[in-house]
Amino acid sequence: MATFLYRLGLTAFRRRWLVTLLWAVVLGGVGLGAAKAPAASDDGTSFMPGIEAQKAFDLIGERFHGSDANGANARIVFIAPGGEKVTAKENQAAIDELVSTVAEGAQVDSAVDPFKAHAVSKDASTAYATVNYKVKADDLTDASKDGLERAIGQARDAGLTVEVGGTALASQPAAGGSAEAIGIALAAVVLLITFGSLAAAGLPLLTAVIGVGVSMCAILTLGSALGLSMTTGTLASMLGLAVGIDYALFVVSRYREERAKGHDPREAAGLAVGTAGSAVVFAGLTVIIALAGLSVVGVPMLTKMGLCAAGAVAVGVLVALTLVPALLGMWPNAVLSRKVRKPGKPGKRNGSAGRRSGTAASGGTRWARFVMRRPVTVLLLGVAALGALALPAARLEMGMPGDEAKPTSTTERRAYDALADGFGAGFNGPLTIIADVKESADPQAAAARMAEQIKDTEGVVSVTPPQFNGAGDAALFSAVPATGPSEEATKGIVQTIRAERPDLEAETGATFEVTGSTAMNIDVAQALKDALVPYLAVIVLLSLLLLLIVFRSILVPVKAAVGFLLSVLASLGTVVAVFQWGWGSGLLGVEQTGPIMSLMPIFLAGIVFGLAMDYEVFLVARMREAYVHGERPGQAVVSGFRHSARVVVAAAVIMMAVFSGFIGSGESMIKTIGFGLAVAVLFDAFVVRLALVPAVLALLGDKAWWLPRWLDRALPRVDVEGAALTSRTQASAATGAEAHPREPARTA
Repeated sequence: MATFLYRLGLTAFRRRWLVTLLWAVVLGGVGLGAAKAPAASDDGTSFMPGIEAQKAFDLIGERFHGSDANGANARIVFIAPGGEKVTAKENQAAIDELVSTVAEGAQVDSAVDPFKAHAVSKDASTAYATVNYKVKADDLTDASKDGLERAIGQARDAGLTVEVGGTALASQPAAGGSAEAIGIALAAVVLLITFGSLAAAGLPLLTAVIGVGVSMCAILTLGSALGLSMTTGTLASMLGLAVGIDYALFVVSRYREERAKGHDPREAAGLAVGTAGSAVVFAGLTVIIALAGLSVVGVPMLTKMGLCAAGAVAVGVLVALTLVPALLGMWPNAVLSRKVRKPGKPGKRNGSAGRRSGTAASGGTRWARFVMRRPVTVLLLGVAALGALALPAARLEMGMPGDEAKPTSTTERRAYDALADGFGAGFNGPLTIIADVKESADPQAAAARMAEQIKDTEGVVSVTPPQFNGAGDAALFSAVPATGPSEEATKGIVQTIRAERPDLEAETGATFEVTGSTAMNIDVAQALKDALVPYLAVIVLLSLLLLLIVFRSILVPVKAAVGFLLSVLASLGTVVAVFQWGWGSGLLGVEQTGPIMSLMPIFLAGIVFGLAMDYEVFLVARMREAYVHGERPGQAVVSGFRHSARVVVAAAVIMMAVFSGFIGSGESMIKTIGFGLAVAVLFDAFVVRLALVPAVLALLGDKAWWLPRWLDRALPRVDVEGAALTSRTQASAATGAEAHPREPARTA
């Protein structure tokens, strides 16, 4: 692989104008496609097939023709001025006017008058009207939305406080904007400090932005056909920018290193792509596998997000292997430091610059020697710290945050609070029950009996009368719990209602299923919680196999996998402490704590796996390269840090900067993911890879690189450290010199 990438780097350097033009054409093509493509809409795919709440949701759409179970809705909440009641003549007239106006909308299926539906609080201070639409929220026309907003404005002019919940007017989070701008600005500062050159700092940023542009435009182009929304593309934008900068950073850093050794620009570009590029390919492959593996969880939205992000990472790898060496060909000396660019510096083979670069005691070298002198202390402190941070993860509660998690500046959150105050905590999370009475001898009596039994269930406040469909074989009714949607007691109520089903089936000959947003969240959280451990097991085994092939060692992969688990658990524990328990939540602008988004743990595990393998490969590959060329185990660790520590630190800081930029998002899901990934990179890069890894290797010594001979023969050989290129260089300098003193000769 190293030889192929070496030739690819040489070709991209030599054909730099052609390569750059091809990328410009690709960017222009997908950009034009994105501009011309129709807006993406919901493809109607079930959120999570197989769970009861989703089956019931699908049954509603099947039995109740003419109304889409996924149709948009608006819950309009009216609050009377202080001391007044909504039942006052003037206030009631304003509410009636709004309901009648909204009901005339072309896309409106029904608009329920609160006074006819008894949707008025006991103290008459609050009322609500429910508006159901025939189409999904994405398919609502501007005319429908404008009509609703005008009617609301007229009611407000009449003196009422009016807030709106539901999906009809809910704001949609958008990828891009200030989050990426903040991340790019911080990354630019880190790169400038790392390289000491504006050109070297700007090149990774430029290529990363081009890669993200290609990825996001492709997502927009395919959005309508594949049901990809901007929310789906948020992860692709986040990861594409982060890995795009990192992968280009590794190639540019290796190019500068090869130039310092005296290689001419073209040869240095080829060697950089052949060595650092090999690590980029492997690291990118691990991230892609982890993201694509999210599809096995069984959540279509998570599958789309994972595959889109995997595509963005693949584009980032291609950019690093082709566009980066092409741009280096255009400005071969601009990325070098000012001191190296002085006349006579470049091109001095085996000159003083090259010797200093290989022997100078850098910060990474000093840190490695510090750890090597105190490996037990560093290991115990690191494991203890991560273990302590992981403790809150044992109390992880999963759910799908709704309007209660939104900022109080949004009308959805204010509507949620007003309904909870006026009607009780459980009113915002009613349970929807669909009774399938097709096989019952007396459908009316069967539905009534089910409603009566559920009403008598402890914790249920009220139940609406059953409403039958046109065929008379299904009935819908709602049950309002006494507790809020995200409370543990509500989960118990749902389980109790479902436990009553067998007896009711035997008594009535009919059956029922429970759905609604609350039941859906409960079922999804449980399904994802059950899938978390198997998913972790799969990706841990995958990491063991991949690293076994790359490093040809038993203990190095085991150490990497254990470090990954520590990183994941510590980051999950930190997320629980902040977003569930509220520790320091005010500093991040978290206005409402509660259960962690159900998708977050699996999401985090998949991404952190890929990033952890990135740092493992970039750091340990240089250690192995030094070891197989004759250095003692301890010295090989120091050599690896001398060459890679600064770049790994810069890459990690850039990742943290990019992810931290998303903490400012108003969307709870994006904020949680951004924070979780930022702390995960902090723990994995700085604690696990830069502290625990050298400590463990110091304690293991030569045993770290042991591999049974039979396994060595059975495993495929992947030249990540560029041994083939080193052999070629050494052979040209001294015919017959042994390329790998510690390993038997390898044949292709």
